[in-house]
Amino acid sequence: MQNRTIAAISTPYGRGAISLIRITGEGAFAICESVFKPKSGKALSECRHASAVYGDIIFENEIIDDGIATVFKAPNSYTGEDTVEIACHGGILVTKTVLDALLNAGAYPAEAGEFTKRAYANGKLRLSEAEAIMDIIDARTPSALKLANASGRGRLSDEAEKIYSRIKMLLASIYAYIDYPDEDLTDVTVDEMKNELKSLRDVTARLERSYKTGKAVREGVRVAICGKPNVGKSSVLNMFTGEDTAIVTDIEGTTRDVIKTQAVCGDILLDLSDTAGIRQTSDTVESIGVERAVEEIKKAELILAVFDTSRALDTLDRDILKTLENETAVKIALFNKTDKECLLDTKEVKKHFEHFVCISAETKDGKDELDSLINRLFTDGAIDYGTPYISNARQYSEVCKCKSGLESALSALENGLTQDMASFDLEDALSAISRLDGREMTDDVVNEIFSKFCVGK
Repeated sequence: MQNRTIAAISTPYGRGAISLIRITGEGAFAICESVFKPKSGKALSECRHASAVYGDIIFENEIIDDGIATVFKAPNSYTGEDTVEIACHGGILVTKTVLDALLNAGAYPAEAGEFTKRAYANGKLRLSEAEAIMDIIDARTPSALKLANASGRGRLSDEAEKIYSRIKMLLASIYAYIDYPDEDLTDVTVDEMKNELKSLRDVTARLERSYKTGKAVREGVRVAICGKPNVGKSSVLNMFTGEDTAIVTDIEGTTRDVIKTQAVCGDILLDLSDTAGIRQTSDTVESIGVERAVEEIKKAELILAVFDTSRALDTLDRDILKTLENETAVKIALFNKTDKECLLDTKEVKKHFEHFVCISAETKDGKDELDSLINRLFTDGAIDYGTPYISNARQYSEVCKCKSGLESALSALENGLTQDMASFDLEDALSAISRLDGREMTDDVVNEIFSKFCVGK
């Protein structure tokens, strides 16, 4: 319940220098005053907003630690409510005991993401800004962190607000015409409305395209490295990671299971899978590895098919080409071992691929070209951190629905229908952009979003 005072440990559970326990709600000061005793003798409720005080932490009438309490007063706190953050020494037991003291004094254990959920409910954050906080916490690359910070500063929220206002203005004009048809109160002609709808469609189309970049940066691209045995697949994996992640030998069939790891590639994150060499085999273990390799290929967003240029094209290479024939993922042929004499008919292979790169996984020649190609394929051009980006499937869905409503409204006008007929599609577009930033959200959807946060955030 929103009126409960809640508390939680906000730092990772474990041994460290400092732990932070956060409490928020209308009873935050009263509860903390029974647990935290400032050395000054001044009550926490009397302290200035955003001030920190040193004192003793009490549990069952005994001092269990000393620490710092930082006071934030409503409505200027993170949650918009009275909030106290107690910093104590970072031992597992002492941290848990401080939390227990607050719970015994009347606080309730916070649910996952409940602090940020309250910030959203109290108007301190818009929904996309709240989601950006989770993206900041989960960021695994510098680009992901920059993109999340841009959203956290309101780039996407501001864009959604502009779209919402423009659609609302068009609907207001239509409603005025419907309610007072004889008064000619509408101030937007059909042609002007068409032009505005085209402009809005272009804006939402750019947002829609931005998901390609946002997803690649935030979530990563699922990559399957495949090929016949001993073409250098594991060497390609090691080339990306910069270390000996996978065992590399001259013996065919060294990799018998899928080896998974992550690597940064320019601005994006790659979820790499090094797979077993694909061939017919009587070896039971290797056969299972081949089956798993085929499964990874089917789940991949990017397939890196490795070919050994120091060997002539053979039946196994052609089997790989056939295996990949109907796969819809982005496919890049990697002509590996270019540091050796070329015996491979690369022209034959190129017939099956739109993209190819010559590399030497051992010397890393060609890696920069490969990184550049992958970034071009999975981002919408160079990342401009000053513009808004869609970063998750929920946001993408709402932008697509908004764009679809705008296109339907434009189509209605271009087919000679009246403005009032276009209003139905405009209302759908308005609802979608409203949901993007949390104006029209059901409790179930909001709860689902914040359940993905950690406890204490």
